[in-house]
Amino acid sequence: MSAAYPVRLAGEELWLLPEKALYWPAQEALLIADVHFGKAAAYRSLGQPVPHGTTASNIAVIDALLARLPCRQLIFLGDFLHGPGSHAPATLSALAEWRARHTALPMTLIRGNHDKRAGDPPASLNIRVVPEPMLLGPFALQHEPDPHPERHVLAGHVHPVYHLHGKGRQRLRLACFRLGEQVSLLPAFGAFTGGYAVERDDTCRIFVIGDNEIWPVN
Repeated sequence: MSAAYPVRLAGEELWLLPEKALYWPAQEALLIADVHFGKAAAYRSLGQPVPHGTTASNIAVIDALLARLPCRQLIFLGDFLHGPGSHAPATLSALAEWRARHTALPMTLIRGNHDKRAGDPPASLNIRVVPEPMLLGPFALQHEPDPHPERHVLAGHVHPVYHLHGKGRQRLRLACFRLGEQVSLLPAFGAFTGGYAVERDDTCRIFVIGDNEIWPVN
């Protein structure tokens, strides 16, 4: 079983998870950014040779987290569905079966840019959809990483990755959490997503994900 990495942020304890999600113990809330359900299906509909099974693998990881952690709410920080092509019957059927296993768990989606293109999830999934920001405790939960005048922002959208440099030209590209003074970024949860390289400076802390563990970058 993977180990959570506790951090303090805005006076709260948060757990960084190697599954590329964040857990807030005080709220018993699981936060996930940028799942992009149906992205592979959307690409295949355009004739692109991309892998099958990404929806099932993403669902399996979420199920494992919900089985392991006490959870009163599941919050998606935007980009639940990838685009109009994500409404493929197989994708929606898998999501319906998944939601049926967790009927009592409140779920909220904070609309991201891809959600605006894809449309809201089907009403049958019973996922509350709200615009950003969603204010909860000391945090503004958002998709876009825009500063909030009064709250610390937890956001997605960027898909942050960090490059670790080894000897010679060796370079390792790892998904990461970037915790800043005003805005903190969650990694993209989806198994079929790209990434944007972020840098470390004196205003942030970076934690990379590797070997099913969280590693702080010193």
